[in-house]
Amino acid sequence: MGSTVVPGGPARPDGGPARPAGETARPAAPLGSPAPAPPSRDALGLLRQAAEQLAEAHRETEPLRRYPAAYLAALRAGAAVLAMRARPRTRRGAPRDVWRLLAEVAPELEEWAAFFAGCSRLRIEAEAGIGRHVDRRAADDLLRQAEQFVTRVQLLLPR
Repeated sequence: MGSTVVPGGPARPDGGPARPAGETARPAAPLGSPAPAPPSRDALGLLRQAAEQLAEAHRETEPLRRYPAAYLAALRAGAAVLAMRARPRTRRGAPRDVWRLLAEVAPELEEWAAFFAGCSRLRIEAEAGIGRHVDRRAADDLLRQAEQFVTRVQLLLPR
């Protein structure tokens, strides 16, 4: 399988990372702005499920089981963002998946959404037992990406 592209966060103007590795500080709210609302129970529940799914993915030794478990962890984290930010729309339209909606409501996660949308086909193949594209490396890579994404989503939660 080819090299895996890791979505990155925004870079500083000098090209360096937006924040040093390991730093988990959240940006401060502008002065005079209202404090963010606490996260909904639904969002917190979905993040808990994402963490449980990551733990399950770590326990899986077979790539065809690890890959979908990691994908589902990311999917639940994406759904948590939607639970925090999405607003019901009255306009009818074609159904859209979590990744498309996520890119709309959380533009800062657009690269992650595109990455995981690109993993959807392999997840379906893995669940169907088709292993020609889902090897151990692909499953391990996706698990690492899912862990990073879940952590990123956790940082979006207001405290």
